[in-house]
Amino acid sequence: MYGFGFGEERSLRFRIAEYLKALTALLIIVWLFKGPLKLEKYNDYMVYTIIVLIFAFELLSVGKWFGVTISGVVFALAKGAFWTSVFLFFGKWLGLSETFTGENTTITAGTMFAYAVVLTIAGLLLAKFDERRVEWKVEKKAYEFSGASFGEVKLNGTGKAYPVKFGRKPVGWVIDGDLTVEAETPIGKITRKLLSPVAVWTSEKIAGKKTSPDPGFVKRANELINPDRIYRDKNKASVVDLGIVKVYEGDGFEYVKVPFVEVISTPAGEEVKIGPMRLREGRVWKPKRDMLTIRELTNGFQLTRVGDRLTIQTEEYTIEVSGDRVTYRSGDETLSLGETVSLRSGDISVTVGRGRAKLRIEDVVISARDGTVRIRVGGKTHTIESREACSLVLMKAKEIVEEQGVEMVEGLGIDRAKLNARVKELIDELMRYLG
Repeated sequence: MYGFGFGEERSLRFRIAEYLKALTALLIIVWLFKGPLKLEKYNDYMVYTIIVLIFAFELLSVGKWFGVTISGVVFALAKGAFWTSVFLFFGKWLGLSETFTGENTTITAGTMFAYAVVLTIAGLLLAKFDERRVEWKVEKKAYEFSGASFGEVKLNGTGKAYPVKFGRKPVGWVIDGDLTVEAETPIGKITRKLLSPVAVWTSEKIAGKKTSPDPGFVKRANELINPDRIYRDKNKASVVDLGIVKVYEGDGFEYVKVPFVEVISTPAGEEVKIGPMRLREGRVWKPKRDMLTIRELTNGFQLTRVGDRLTIQTEEYTIEVSGDRVTYRSGDETLSLGETVSLRSGDISVTVGRGRAKLRIEDVVISARDGTVRIRVGGKTHTIESREACSLVLMKAKEIVEEQGVEMVEGLGIDRAKLNARVKELIDELMRYLG
């Protein structure tokens, strides 16, 4: 059964739950000493506030909101009712007013304990329901498909589109046809021919007129779209999109959306939305567009877009785009382009940007910054104090990254012979500054 928890201690939601626990404890202490503090007239207000806080921190402490969502919330309510019953039971000897001890009161220790028992039973029954497998159903309805545009992402081709539903909620489409996906990125247009069937998780309507369905394809698509099969390695996946479950992690940005909960975490802040309640810390950028995922059901290709962030995963490589920054990974080779550009693979690394550069090629290390160039080769270290030499290293390092980057993106990998030749040329030019 799927369960995407947000159990990291740094999560804003869990920190708020801990703060509310501490606030509840503090308020209980204040309530105990309401006499000496001359707060008797606020007695009922404090009791109501304590009860509300108990339920609030229990609900905020629910560990998982999908897979055990319903039972988890019910168990949280049961715990809140239990702690309220304990508080009211002992509170009647410590100064509770007739509002909570009189004959006509509706909130009593006995009542809340009864709620706790009944809610616990309900939670146990619902937990059995939650253990059932999640079923995404490809409907036996077909519509004409002649391509779709999602801004910088385009799905070209023709075929038949079949709606996918979770319960009564439409969550996407499965397409049978000849398809090609195109995505504009800062390193050029990425084009990929897709093998049918292709799942498109989107809230947009991308189909045309109704047409005759293929029962054999519907049966096969339903077998393939099983989320347990598609996302078997779900705990390690950086991108998961199952229509109503969306998880994206990459480049200092996390976006999680499941029923009742939406979490956005960036270096600038964090935002948690639980139902209608929104909790924010810092300045958080929120995706302007809903999450889009295009995935081959029989191969490893997947494209996911969240706002201006784009991730393309294939059997050979992964591309992550965030604004003007691009990261390309293939095996142990990594290319990053942006304000700082870098190239890494095993014992090779080249980084340049913000007025500095560093090249490490096997046993050769060249660094340049603030008008100083240092070279270590063959166990010897040389220092050059020259802004002209420093600019030369920055220029050559950037050329190397761009040159090797083109070959990496074309699937050729790093050309070590060409790289070693370029580094040798650079060292020869730098040695002239040493006289």
